[in-house]
Amino acid sequence: MSSDRLIYLPLGGAGEIGMNAYVYGYGAPGKERLILVDIGVTFPNMDTSPGVDLIYADVAWLEERRDRLEAIFITHAHEDHVGAVGLAWPRLRVPVYARPFTANHAARKMEERGQDPAKINVVGAWPERIKAGPFEVAYLPVSHSIPESSALVIDTPAGRVVHTGDFKLDPTPLVGEPFDRGLWAEVAKPGVKVLTCDSTNVFSPNPGRSEATLGPAIRQLVERAPNMVVATTFASNIARVRTLAEAGRDAGRSVCLLGRAMRRMIEAGVESGVLTDFPATISPEQAAGIPRSNLMLIVTGSQGERRAASGQLSRGKYMGLELKEGDLFLFSSKTIPGNERDVLRVVNALSEMGVDVVDDANDLYHVSGHANRPDLSTIHTLMRPGAVVPMHGEHRHLREHVKLAAENGLHAALAPNGTMLDLTGDVPRAVEHVETGRTYLDGKVQIGALDGVVRDRIRMAMNGHVTVSLILDEEDEPVGEAWVELIGLPETLPGGEPLADVLEEALDKFLSRADDRVMTDDDLLEKDLRIIARRTAENEIGKRPEVTVVISRLA
Repeated sequence: MSSDRLIYLPLGGAGEIGMNAYVYGYGAPGKERLILVDIGVTFPNMDTSPGVDLIYADVAWLEERRDRLEAIFITHAHEDHVGAVGLAWPRLRVPVYARPFTANHAARKMEERGQDPAKINVVGAWPERIKAGPFEVAYLPVSHSIPESSALVIDTPAGRVVHTGDFKLDPTPLVGEPFDRGLWAEVAKPGVKVLTCDSTNVFSPNPGRSEATLGPAIRQLVERAPNMVVATTFASNIARVRTLAEAGRDAGRSVCLLGRAMRRMIEAGVESGVLTDFPATISPEQAAGIPRSNLMLIVTGSQGERRAASGQLSRGKYMGLELKEGDLFLFSSKTIPGNERDVLRVVNALSEMGVDVVDDANDLYHVSGHANRPDLSTIHTLMRPGAVVPMHGEHRHLREHVKLAAENGLHAALAPNGTMLDLTGDVPRAVEHVETGRTYLDGKVQIGALDGVVRDRIRMAMNGHVTVSLILDEEDEPVGEAWVELIGLPETLPGGEPLADVLEEALDKFLSRADDRVMTDDDLLEKDLRIIARRTAENEIGKRPEVTVVISRLA
């Protein structure tokens, strides 16, 4: 009997929305040959990651085993699945596979990070197979909110795994391939050992709707608007962007796309052949000369991103264009959990301008790209896997999906990030826990979650910063008094006394009574000065600031 095993290990995307990275392995325990499915990003916020540009899964575990890693397979072109390919590739250095539209996007990601885009291998769909060590992998087309989304059929010596990626059951997605029930049934016929399955909409009780159902409502809204219309959606949902553009064209409006990400997605769609009939558009410079009642803008920033077009329009002009009272702003999107505050900031700013904001509270102008609860049950029934492993969702989504699988008579395993499952037997079982974390792109530098940079930045943002400077002579005596500089702290106390003066007085009192043991030991002196500064600040203003002590000695 073989001692080889089939393993599954999520490094990101299981227990959170975004930052997807899933490892599969086959071989002797500890010597498995590995593949990585997706390497995506999540986006920072000022509360938890101030100043950070992007975040992706910590691939240190994989990097240590790079000699056993065969390939990276990208399921589709959403940022949370492909966005880190250019960042992580130098650490992993293995072939990357993707279908044409996704490969176009991935190649740009590589170029942006100074990597060779030729490392992206363009592959076809089922039944074409890619050999990667003990694995044979095929791309199984499925509908989603971006073209050429695919599940992966992963054949191994231990059986077939179907990794759904992000998907919905849409027979008319407008752009991209429809869900083909017969094709999926064909894949399931030999038997599916494990279905690793999208869990995002497991709490949504109604069957999902098709992208094609949105056109009439959007067209009617645009036709009835008396002034300029602005619409935002996910830039990657080029089917929706096209529906919006067609509504503007049919209403006799000139259409202008604002936002680099949206223009790039449309370009990628045209270049890869998945988008052939997009309405004509005009430039921002041309749009400035069009009567407002004859103009429609389609803009980035559906999640309230400050630097995106919608955020900048909400604060004033963008590319020479501005919103005015009586204009209409449509959110043809859902707010991703965690982005509510940012979206509301934009909505309220628009309201203060007198702009009429329409969101998707009534489900008229947006449909999700993910399978709802009844659709997940349909996939369970169609594939009849030996077991379901939920992925792509917060912990509550994964847990609920386990319950749904049980309702459908299937075994299931809960595996959040870092949980290694042995899939070899009839029932998946947890065999190991791997420490997982995050890697931050901070400007041009990649830093780990444990490096302390972001933590220190948060502490300074919460508590302010004090710099204490002291000069000592050859006799270890202070030259003058210690002085302080404040950042992010009030300059004066309630009684009017300068905070800097109070801190300096406390430091000088300490120095006047410090003994030789302290004054001759820079480390000990620095520690004591830091304690005095923090304690005094806490007593005076109720804050314990971060403190940097600079000690200089005269030669």
